[in-house]
Amino acid sequence: MSGKMRVFQFLPVDGLAPYVDRIWGWESVGAERVDLPVLLPGTGAELYFHHRTPFRRSVGGGAPETCSVAHLFYIRHRPLALLPSDDVGFVAVRFRAGMIHRFVDMPGREMMDRALSAQDLWGAAGQELAWRVAGAEGLSARLRLIQRFLAERLSRTTPDIVFEHAMGMLYGDPANLAIDRLTDRLGLGRRQLERRFASIAGQTPVEIRSLGRFQKTVRALMLDESASTTDAALAYGYYDQAHFIRHFRELVAEPPQRYLRAARARTHFYNTSRWAGAMVMAPSHL
Repeated sequence: MSGKMRVFQFLPVDGLAPYVDRIWGWESVGAERVDLPVLLPGTGAELYFHHRTPFRRSVGGGAPETCSVAHLFYIRHRPLALLPSDDVGFVAVRFRAGMIHRFVDMPGREMMDRALSAQDLWGAAGQELAWRVAGAEGLSARLRLIQRFLAERLSRTTPDIVFEHAMGMLYGDPANLAIDRLTDRLGLGRRQLERRFASIAGQTPVEIRSLGRFQKTVRALMLDESASTTDAALAYGYYDQAHFIRHFRELVAEPPQRYLRAARARTHFYNTSRWAGAMVMAPSHL
């Protein structure tokens, strides 16, 4: 890992806790270059607010692009490489599986594999938020602005509770939950469930389960360098190591060991479990 970094994590305020897993962020210390990660496809949605230089990204080896001062990553089909920086400073909101749709009206198929700005998501109100957060004095002020805005958006949506429940179950147990068993629990036909997922998430339940399996396997291997690839793959529902390697190549276009060697030498965004270490509540006086 190049460069030094101040890292923080907070639990969201109570009103956002069912929908937001955590609020976290980084600030580089000094002027050393920081080797930022290559982000892989998964089930997540992450909203970034930059108060220093925004990320520069490259997708599929294309020309680098600079992200907006506030933007959403909703990565589903291909890796997104963040380029090195010597001026990192951001606050990120990590949404629970499927819960980004509580806060935005845009369907998942329109968010996939893009870096949508806050203005793309919420119009002028989103753009104003982005600049207010960027100019805020200190972390507490940034956290209050972000959480107040999200709480206001939350009250404006009509949620699909069945979809949210299904997403939670698929993310929670991608190794063992068969789709037919999921539909039985929900009291829906398979085609009904697939239509709901296509409308909201832009993917099928099978695709979501597959991404959850992939995401959790890679996370386990990144957080424990001594972990066995075979054991991790089996633990999260792959038939064997070859099955995982084949799936990894399909999504990342390289074998997992090559990716892991490079990724472990850089920073990464795979945070430990929220229960594995201390996280304090973010400022709640909204």
